[in-house]
Amino acid sequence: MTNEPTGALGAVRIVLVNTTHPGNIGGVARAMKNMGLSDLRLVNPQGYPSAEATARASGAHDLLARARVHDDLDTALAGCCRVLGTSARQRTLRWPELTPRAAAADLLQAASSGPVALLFGRERTGLTNEELDRCQALVTIPTHPDYSSLNLAAAVQVLTYELRLAALEAGQGDAAPVESPGGGEVGAPHEELERFYAHLEETLQVLDFLDPDNPRHLMRRLRRLFARAHPSVNEVNILRGILTHAARGPVGRGDPERD
Repeated sequence: MTNEPTGALGAVRIVLVNTTHPGNIGGVARAMKNMGLSDLRLVNPQGYPSAEATARASGAHDLLARARVHDDLDTALAGCCRVLGTSARQRTLRWPELTPRAAAADLLQAASSGPVALLFGRERTGLTNEELDRCQALVTIPTHPDYSSLNLAAAVQVLTYELRLAALEAGQGDAAPVESPGGGEVGAPHEELERFYAHLEETLQVLDFLDPDNPRHLMRRLRRLFARAHPSVNEVNILRGILTHAARGPVGRGDPERD
């Protein structure tokens, strides 16, 4: 019997945002259970719970029973040290983009430090730019360009298959999570990063560097910058300390005891 890589996969959350067809939630639960994942989060699902979801789960009723329903995305992502969003298209301001295979390796590496999340949007319109702001990179499934639309459960099946494959290959069948190379610091959790971005936006307005009536484009670029850096909790605290002092203005200039 092959040992399950529960250590790695157990840290991965599948987060569905505003799912419009409850049957798709059941299909996602089945896809997850096929590949050994169990942490399902639902953000404002429509028409759920539902008998249709239960029927489509086809034996994965335990995942539906344990699924957590959240009123907002930030609550669903609380504690996550890495968040990847799925998208069938790039946006005007480009995010770092990963293939499903690269995304699986990325998430399992980060999972050695804490919970990680894979984010899926609405069936018809996907994730909004504001929701993608919560992600460090995008994952795009390389479908045929003439017909790129995938059913939600099918998209989850592709990504969870890659996660399982990566966990089995990296762990060689044992239950250990993928180790982070070099013993690096743990990445800051989602809520700490969001507090930092709010602090950064507020400080840039105080410094008259950011137009409060049109902050989104600059802030989106800055989010991309810090997402590439993947700062730790300690680094975020340092950055917030700098922001606090910057907002206060120069301190101690001309003080001979400080020269």
